[in-house]
Amino acid sequence: MVEHINKYETIFVIDKDKSEEETNEIVEKFKSLIASAGEVESVDVWGKRRLAYPIDDKNEGFYVLVNFTAKPDFPKELDRVYGITDGIIRSIIVRKDEE
Repeated sequence: MVEHINKYETIFVIDKDKSEEETNEIVEKFKSLIASAGEVESVDVWGKRRLAYPIDDKNEGFYVLVNFTAKPDFPKELDRVYGITDGIIRSIIVRKDEE
């Protein structure tokens, strides 16, 4: 049976009140989590940006975009870990269409 691998991109927003060291630790945590289940293609740190709307009375967040490949069951686990990680205020995972 052939393993099916999909391409994904995820954006997560880290609480801007976290220190630079804590922010870097969170980014590294997710890079290594993704790498353990697939392959990280690129990491694009956008930095602090204004949120489109306030979340928990916050107007800014630290944005990170990651492109990766993984098996179809991994995004559910990644989303679960986003939900239980202190400092993540929003996240989204999108499957990219094959070109």
